[in-house]
Amino acid sequence: MMDQKSHSKLARHLSGFDLVLLGIGAIIGTGIFVLTGTGALYAGPALPVAFIISAIVCALAALCYAEFSSMIPVSGSVYTYTYATIGELVAWIIGWCLILEYGLASSAVATGWSGYFQSLLSGFGIGLPTMLTAAPGAVPGSETFFNLPAFLILMVITFLLSMGIKETKRVNNIMVLVKVAVVILFIVVGIWYVEPGNYTPFAPFGISGVLQASAIAFFAYLGFDAVTSAAEEVKDPGRNLPIGILGSLAIVTVLYVVVSAIMVGIVPFKQFEGVDSPVSLALKVAGQDWVAGFVDLGAIVGMTTVILVMTFGLVRLLFAMSRDGLLPKIFSDVNEKSHTPVKATWILGTTSGLIAGFVPLGTLAELINIGTLAAFALISIAVIILRRTRPDLKRAFKVPFVPFLPILSVLACIMLMVNLQLFTWIAFFIWTGIGLAVYFLYGRTRSKLHQ
Repeated sequence: MMDQKSHSKLARHLSGFDLVLLGIGAIIGTGIFVLTGTGALYAGPALPVAFIISAIVCALAALCYAEFSSMIPVSGSVYTYTYATIGELVAWIIGWCLILEYGLASSAVATGWSGYFQSLLSGFGIGLPTMLTAAPGAVPGSETFFNLPAFLILMVITFLLSMGIKETKRVNNIMVLVKVAVVILFIVVGIWYVEPGNYTPFAPFGISGVLQASAIAFFAYLGFDAVTSAAEEVKDPGRNLPIGILGSLAIVTVLYVVVSAIMVGIVPFKQFEGVDSPVSLALKVAGQDWVAGFVDLGAIVGMTTVILVMTFGLVRLLFAMSRDGLLPKIFSDVNEKSHTPVKATWILGTTSGLIAGFVPLGTLAELINIGTLAAFALISIAVIILRRTRPDLKRAFKVPFVPFLPILSVLACIMLMVNLQLFTWIAFFIWTGIGLAVYFLYGRTRSKLHQ
């Protein structure tokens, strides 16, 4: 498999700094600007603890990702790693789960982006026709037909990605610096309005409430794994991929914990019920409406980079699966001029745009989470397997305390998975069943491995 992929047509333009910003671009978005309010309703003032628990689960998986990415610097993320270690069938299942994560995440975030963007337009007295403001049935009592802003932002992102990785990284780096500056502005201004009395009782719903909040907060960390999708476009991947994965996760964790602590310190947690912009609410309660405006702008920029990186990850994932013969060849066709899979980019970008336009995706955050947790558990198992079967392979980065840390990673993922709803598990098994049908009816017969 590695010989087949050693001469990639993709261009190597990304440094360690670019990867850190790519990771931050994927992570800081809906999680910090929207879901922090939902998490507070479960954890209360213990919300920062919920974010720390989710960060630990992600960090354990990130260590495993870092080892594999430094050893197998190939597009496809955890799909490629399991393909090389556990086998094609398991790799297909996990690739199918990641399609769910990247595809639905980009559509779901585009829907959230649309809400913030329409709010910004209304501030200038501009309004869209009601039928073009949301998906059918998304707003009870309103005759909505299509979420036009969500569709259009995905079309803009698709156009940018089709131009090439150089142009993509420039735009992403600028937007990431803007949204990090907005988050820091919130911290600098908000910390002076914290009321210590709001921290009691600290965990009103006990440890079960904190764990439920952690399962929700986990969504806020999604995206660091998308860094590995850029493996074939990275300069010195053995060194820079671990830097990008662990560096972005560390920076974001600090920002999340501090922001969530300030939020629940300013606003009594019960007031976050039904609020889609909890960070802005905290600033308005503090009487800092002018900063709240900057936060709304930061949320729009933040969600834009999430859509960008998730769509990028989705395209590179299907690129790898197609190159192995498991999906049609069109997904691995690289444009000679831009050195990117342009056809796949437009197919997947348009599909995600239509999903965002026609389907209300607010209820699918948990479904995205369960697919990702399954991927994290499998990559942790793969580290243990490969240490036993191929101890001779060169590893630029090594997970410490194997097999104990990978086993702890698997258990931590299971802990969060059992806190998800029954509906989520049922939907996950249905999606997996569809994936198995596609594999045995199409992929297996065309697989390069079996041929």
